[in-house]
Amino acid sequence: MNVDSGKTLLLLKPRGFCAGVVRAIDIVRIALETFGAPIYVRKEIVHNRFVVEELQAKGAIFVDSVEEVPAGERVIYSAHGVSPEVREASKARKLRVIDATCPLVTKVHVEAVRFAKEGYSLILIGHHDHDEVIGTLGEAPLVTQVVGSVQDVEKVHVANPNKVAYLTQTTLSLDETRDIIEALKAKFPNIKGPAAQDICYATENRQTAVKQTSSDAGLLLVVGSVNSSNSNRLVEVARNLGTPSYLIENFRAIRTEWLEGVKTIALTAGASAPEILVQEAVTYLIGAGFNNVQEVEVMPENVRFGLPPEIADAVNNAPQSFVSIEGARVS
Repeated sequence: MNVDSGKTLLLLKPRGFCAGVVRAIDIVRIALETFGAPIYVRKEIVHNRFVVEELQAKGAIFVDSVEEVPAGERVIYSAHGVSPEVREASKARKLRVIDATCPLVTKVHVEAVRFAKEGYSLILIGHHDHDEVIGTLGEAPLVTQVVGSVQDVEKVHVANPNKVAYLTQTTLSLDETRDIIEALKAKFPNIKGPAAQDICYATENRQTAVKQTSSDAGLLLVVGSVNSSNSNRLVEVARNLGTPSYLIENFRAIRTEWLEGVKTIALTAGASAPEILVQEAVTYLIGAGFNNVQEVEVMPENVRFGLPPEIADAVNNAPQSFVSIEGARVS
């Protein structure tokens, strides 16, 4: 490929790790450093292969089910949350549980329980096979239906059309979710929703950054794993605005033909993608002639979540403060 100089690379901000992901990864790292390996983790702690492999190298053992964890051992629940059934199975095996569920996912679980106790039929907007949806669905499976599109709304039937509520997966497309909610409101005029939207701040911020910059770019690249919902939604947002966009696991996934004829590339990362993968992509793209690198900050993002008691106590009893994956001291 012939490389032209002076091409532009727009590095979007905010990008990459959100507060829930930082918290979850820190929980595994602190557990390993404090209690020693092995530490079992149910499912991928976050949906990113690089992160999972890095933690495996430190002694984390990832399992699909708590039944795979030896009785009495420590197990960490992933950031996506678990159903009550999983919690009961952990108790039966006398596992020492550390819960890394994102607080914003926990909020949705609490809402599901509340609506179910009040006698509502629940509509959960999300992707049927996503770990987060599976966990939330488990809170009230007998009264909850999952819908993933406007078309799915047509198939919904409830016991009482005047006693319906909806919740959403936290990592969805804002635009697509808005359309589904409008369809639900048209079908069930008295439907109730959460007091505040369930789609998390990080998902919204990263999508907003893509929306505000996609028209300036001939190509958008999103660093993230194929099973990362919020990363896939960033690709969709750009494509819906007419900007070619691709999801890349790392810089090795970038195909030279994508860059042909492109003068400006926008680069972002899903909420579970580490910054090191972004910087490797930057280095590659600079080498491909996109050496006018401009960081475009759409909005500041300074959210932090506290650690669960088991981990906070371990940090407080340690001889010195633990340094989190973001470089901030946790004390």
